[in-house]
Amino acid sequence: MHADQPHAPVRSQAEHVAPLRLDVDRMLDEFTRLPMRATFRFDPSLPSVVTVEFTADRGHRIVRRIGRELLHGGLTAMSGCGEVRMWPALPRERPSSWLLLEASEVEALFEVPTRRLAAWLEATHRLVPAEAEWDGLNWDGFLMELRDGREAGC
Repeated sequence: MHADQPHAPVRSQAEHVAPLRLDVDRMLDEFTRLPMRATFRFDPSLPSVVTVEFTADRGHRIVRRIGRELLHGGLTAMSGCGEVRMWPALPRERPSSWLLLEASEVEALFEVPTRRLAAWLEATHRLVPAEAEWDGLNWDGFLMELRDGREAGC
């Protein structure tokens, strides 16, 4: 924690950040886009992780847990490695970033609008600053949730 910043306040159960719903495009190939809905959820009890649910019109869905700092970093620079990476798209009318999710021989590339995502991430950082996100973490519960694949905050 920085010396010039106050200690993180104790959070009440009532404090939360509402889920963010964004219209995103899944790139099927260089020219074909599949419109989808992405819902970003933040659980203050597990602040380092954002749960993202991608839903297609036909009801297919993908749920991934992505590091909050990876998402934040990917708004302005290449962020992440391995199965999850995010980087800003070339400047256009609508600011966006590319989000690449990979799993055994399958990958999904999404174009994510960044204005509302940046504001939403800022709201999560006001609730739980980055330097305080590991304070009070129940490491056993955290590792069990990751291992068992349960959705955080749903």
